[in-house]
Amino acid sequence: MLTKIAVEKILDRALMGYDLSLEEGVVLLQQTDEEAIAAIRNTSDTLRHTQAGDTVTYIINRNINFTNICEQHCSFCAFRRDDGDADAYWLDSAQILEKATDAVRRGATEICMQGGLNPQALINGKSLPYYLKVVETIKQEFPHIHLHAFSPQEVEFIARLDGLGYADVITALRDAGVGSMPGTAAEVLDDKVRRILCPEKIDTATWLEIVSTAHKLGLHTTSTMLSGHIETHEQQIGHLEKLRSLQQTAINQGYPARITEFILLPFVGQEAPKPLRRRVGRDQPVLSDALLLGAVARIYLGNWIPNHQQSWVKLGLAGATEALLWGCNDIGGTLMEEHITTMAGALGGTCMEVESLEGAIASLGRPYQQRNTLYQKITSQVKGLRTSI
Repeated sequence: MLTKIAVEKILDRALMGYDLSLEEGVVLLQQTDEEAIAAIRNTSDTLRHTQAGDTVTYIINRNINFTNICEQHCSFCAFRRDDGDADAYWLDSAQILEKATDAVRRGATEICMQGGLNPQALINGKSLPYYLKVVETIKQEFPHIHLHAFSPQEVEFIARLDGLGYADVITALRDAGVGSMPGTAAEVLDDKVRRILCPEKIDTATWLEIVSTAHKLGLHTTSTMLSGHIETHEQQIGHLEKLRSLQQTAINQGYPARITEFILLPFVGQEAPKPLRRRVGRDQPVLSDALLLGAVARIYLGNWIPNHQQSWVKLGLAGATEALLWGCNDIGGTLMEEHITTMAGALGGTCMEVESLEGAIASLGRPYQQRNTLYQKITSQVKGLRTSI
C-alpha cells in the first residue's frame, strides 16, 4: 500500500509539472504491479500530449554506415570487423555518393552517417581531412541535405589521432556541412557499466563534454540510451539525470543548440559476442521493460526534452507503435538501410516505407506529420486522422 501511495504521489507531482528526483525515478522503474504500471503509462501519455501534442512525427532519412572496420572491441557489438576480415568493408567516395543520390531521389531530408573507428581512414596522415572529405562529397552534390553525422566517440577519435581539441574538430565538421550530431556512443552513462560494456570507449565525462561543446558551437545533438543488458534501475535513472542536466545547461547558458530528442535503444544480443550474450541471458529486447523505461524517461525528461522515440529496428514496427501509447511522439525514420543493429540480430528490418510508418500511426487514431532533423514540419498540413484516443 505504501508503494502504491508513493507512486500516486510521484505521478501527481509529475502531472503538476515538477521534475522527478533520482529516487522517484527509481521507484517508478521498480514497479511490477499492473495497476501501477498502467498509471505510469497513462501519466506518460498525458505528459506527451501536453509537452509534444498528439501528432506523431517521422523523418525520411538514409543511414550510411561507411565502414565496419574498427579499432575498438565493445562487448555488445556484432558490427565491427578487423581490416582484412572477409566481410570487412570501407565505402569509397563514389559508393557514398551513390547512396546519397538514391536517398535524395527517394525524398530523404537527412543522411545519418556513422561508422567504425578505422585508423586507416586518413588523408596525408591525418584523420580530420578524411572525415571532411566524406562530408564534402555529399554536400557539394546536395547542399540542402541535412547531415546528421559522427558521434561523440568519432569526434574523440579524430581529435586523438590528430592532436586536436574537441572544439576544433566539431567546428571543422560544422563548417564543412555537418548539421547535427548523433547522441550515440552513450550506451549507459555510468563508468562502472562502460568498463564492462565498452572499456575502450570514451568515459561518461568525455561524452558529456563533447556533447556540451557541440551545443556551445551551435550543433544540435540527439540523445540515446542502450538499455536492457547489465545496467541497474539506478544506473538507468542516473543516465537520464545526466541528460537532463546537460539540456538544462544548454538552455540556462543560452547555448545556440541543444538536445533535440531522446531515443531508447533496447539491447539486441542475438549475434553479440558470447560473454555478454551469456551474461544478459536473452537475444531480443523485453518489450514490457522497454515500454516502462520509455514511459519513465518521458516523465523524467519531458519538461526539458519533449521529443521521444523508440527504435522500430530493435522493437519491430509493432513495438515502436505500442510505444506511442507510452509517451513517445515520434516513430523514427525510414533509414533505407541499417547495418549495426541488424548485424546484432534485430528482427525489425533495415528499411521502412513512409506508408508503413503512416499506417502504424493512423492505426492508433493519431495524426502524422513528416519532420526534418530539428523537428520542423516538412509540409504545411498535418496528415492523417485527428481522432483522439
